[in-house]
Amino acid sequence: MNITRFEGAPEYFPPNHFSMRCVRLQGHEAGPAESLWLGVSTIEQGGYTTSGASPVEKHYVVLEGEVTVITESGEAVLMAFDSCRIAPGERRALHNRSSNPAKILLAMPFLHPEHSG
Repeated sequence: MNITRFEGAPEYFPPNHFSMRCVRLQGHEAGPAESLWLGVSTIEQGGYTTSGASPVEKHYVVLEGEVTVITESGEAVLMAFDSCRIAPGERRALHNRSSNPAKILLAMPFLHPEHSG
């Protein structure tokens, strides 16, 4: 068993993420994992990501607050415990347009098995 306490989760710095604090809960520098890694991003008021795509799918779950997810097919506001899947190659941007911080959980498979941490 590998336990990561939220207050001790290692921070990481993905490109094109602004006014956000990103930590890993499992996988990569947070410990061993075979198929996916988990992270939580705290998005400050006005925080966002630019539009980008990944070669693997992403799953998001809003833990607190509200997050606007924008894709080429439109946008949706996700509230606490709402979730969405972003398909491989689908461009997405995240925005916190609310007046409060938001927290969002990310679950994402590894690009290659050798990157399982």
